[in-house]
Amino acid sequence: MKQFFSFLGMAILGGVLTLGGYKIFIEKEIVHQQISKMPMATINSNFNPTVLTSSAIENTTDFTIAAESTVHAVVHVKNTALRTQKNPWAELFYGNGNGSRKYEQVGTGSGVIISQDGYIVTNNHVIEGATELEITLNDQKKYSAELIGTDPSNDIALLKINTGIDLPYIPFANSDNVQIGEWVLAVGNPYNLTSTVTAGIVSAKGRDLEGNRNIESFIQTDAAVNPGNSGGALVNTKGELIGINTAISSRTGSFIGYSFAVPSNIAKKIIDDILEFGTVQQAILGINVDANYDEEGVKISSALELTEKGQNFGLKKGDIIVKINNVKISKFSDLKGQLTAKRPGDFVDVTINRDGEIYVKKVKLSKSIERHISSVFQWELKDITKKEKQKRAINRGVQITRTGKDGIENNLKGFIITKINNQEVSNAKETVRLLDNLASNRYRIIIEMITLTSQTEKYIYR
Repeated sequence: MKQFFSFLGMAILGGVLTLGGYKIFIEKEIVHQQISKMPMATINSNFNPTVLTSSAIENTTDFTIAAESTVHAVVHVKNTALRTQKNPWAELFYGNGNGSRKYEQVGTGSGVIISQDGYIVTNNHVIEGATELEITLNDQKKYSAELIGTDPSNDIALLKINTGIDLPYIPFANSDNVQIGEWVLAVGNPYNLTSTVTAGIVSAKGRDLEGNRNIESFIQTDAAVNPGNSGGALVNTKGELIGINTAISSRTGSFIGYSFAVPSNIAKKIIDDILEFGTVQQAILGINVDANYDEEGVKISSALELTEKGQNFGLKKGDIIVKINNVKISKFSDLKGQLTAKRPGDFVDVTINRDGEIYVKKVKLSKSIERHISSVFQWELKDITKKEKQKRAINRGVQITRTGKDGIENNLKGFIITKINNQEVSNAKETVRLLDNLASNRYRIIIEMITLTSQTEKYIYR
């Protein structure tokens, strides 16, 4: 028995020693990882994330309310003009008046009702030359329209219809507050398709179109606009008028990506002027600008002589205009747009950069004096007074007061134009129109002039 317990004790001791040796010399530590998903800490906040959810995007692009509130206030404009066509061969063989026939030429466009009593704004080119104007409302009722006034230089016209009922209209918004990237709707009647609504964003502001001689502050959008949309509404998502659709950029005559609208601030100012004065009041700062300055802002080259009182209120040569009121001025078209929306006598805060220092000048806008400038020849012309005619012993003519080459020797400044293509001239405004029309139609132009030494010379332009 004693021998049995001795063997058992030795066996237990051997097992303990073996297990201890294994633990110390052989076994490696094994680590088990347990991964658990801990809940994110959350707090209550009114912060709106930058990334929009699908439902939020859906809400920002819901145009149904804006479309419903504007589509009934955009009308179809029909322009009927009576034209005369002449047959020169019939005139030759059958006598004067026998080779002509009259016919009607019809044009269409859009218009925007801006008051309950029937005032409608449209483009001047939509109604130009019309002998009869017909307005068709969205409910297909038709009315004759009266032309109240026009501003060809900004392509705006004001019409009036009498319906005996209150009409739906679109209120004006402040176009200065329009932001690039903002959603907009174009409402009009392209290709005689009434009540058409298209959507896009504002692509640019203060756009100056190459080849456009007057409007230099368009709102550019990518909303689809086609022939027939002219004079229609450009509205924001609240259904407020921010522009009058006027032009498209196209090589085909149809929309290819960009359209342009006269800003509502300019359109409203023109309409107010027509109603109050019968004509547009053009305001100017009383400065000349440096056309060669290509940095941000508008650089003053000199004080303009042709102002109402010759005041410039502290503006000097070399000043760079960077703001009008609180609106940033990056280029000349921005400045032109701000001035077009103002009247003579208005005060504006002009922020200038003068040699690195910023100043704010309160300037009273002046009334512009009518100037007659040929855009083709770059000549500014003026009528000759009776006294000047007597002094030069001439009966007619208009004088060249400025040219695009004033700084070049032997320029034509001071010359007097007496005949164009053998036609006598005596009115500066009509002479500018004649020169530009002949040039645009590629006619050869023969101009007879009296030089500074009283010599008569002829100049031929092809």
